Amino acid sequence: MSFLWPQFLWLLLAIPLLIVAYVWLLGRKKKLALRYASLSIVREAMGKGQSLRRHIPPLLFLLSIAVMLMAASRPFAVVSLLSQHETIMLAMDVSGSMRATDVLPNRLAASQNAAKAFLADLPRGVQVGIVAFAGTAAVVQQPTLSREDLVTAIDRLQLQRGTAIGNGIVVALAELLPDAGIDLASMEYGQERQRGISLDQALKPGKDVRKEFTPIAPGSYTSAAIILLTDGQRTSGVDSLDAAKVAADHGVRVYTVGVGTVEGQTIGFEGWSMRVRLDEETLKGIARATQAKYFYAGTAADLKKVYETLSSRLAVEKKETEISGLLALVAAALALVSAALSLLWFNRIL
Repeated sequence: MSFLWPQFLWLLLAIPLLIVAYVWLLGRKKKLALRYASLSIVREAMGKGQSLRRHIPPLLFLLSIAVMLMAASRPFAVVSLLSQHETIMLAMDVSGSMRATDVLPNRLAASQNAAKAFLADLPRGVQVGIVAFAGTAAVVQQPTLSREDLVTAIDRLQLQRGTAIGNGIVVALAELLPDAGIDLASMEYGQERQRGISLDQALKPGKDVRKEFTPIAPGSYTSAAIILLTDGQRTSGVDSLDAAKVAADHGVRVYTVGVGTVEGQTIGFEGWSMRVRLDEETLKGIARATQAKYFYAGTAADLKKVYETLSSRLAVEKKETEISGLLALVAAALALVSAALSLLWFNRIL
């Protein structure tokens, strides 16, 4: 135990002085009693039971003073607390195809609006983090309870080239499970795949990329989930379904939100043009592999159903916490018990 204001502990030296004063008062009262009462009456009044009981209220009161002085010193202690963990990672597509206007005002704005609508309906006790992905993926907002910080991060998203959906899933998964040993740097964002090496091989413990673990049932990790907002067309990086399998092996559900239309739209940018379509089949496959659901952005309000699949996970956390309030409560309780016993036994307070 440590103290923020240890100088107040010097006041504890007053406790022995109070004990000396109490003993002196007892002796003085005894002399007075012997002077004005017969010896037999005094002995009867000061039997063993009465003698022991008369000291209990003052003892409790002195103990309450000592505890209060310790509380005034603002003590800190490492305590084990039960805490709730409920976390959702939003993986948001910021690739060039999200500039298409087949969903008004455009796909990126539609996904931003869907994400903010989801945050508005989400209970305040759920942590949310944000991953943005295009040709690469990165955490733009670590899990937080601050909805204001999340909205600011969503509004700051900027379009980039490439679409590495699988990378977005894996980065979000690594943020949710930091102890799972998923080393994204060693994956080189899908280059192993391009050289004919599968994602499972790239993640094997032999390459010091991932700790050895036993896969668990898909969807069994019920305290966290990933929500993927994208048009589903991957152009680079880790294969989307391979990334979904990694999430499934860790029990994390990946809910997918399709942004765009199946018919698609031809867009042009910096001298090139391409037709971009909503790949619903891939998004449904990702959701199916992880025991999650697929949503269309037009019904993004239904995303609140995602929270219904989460359950509280109670975990014991050790942290240094100020316990001055707890000690003050104990001191007050001791003082009240002392006064109550004194009234009950002697019809007076101390």
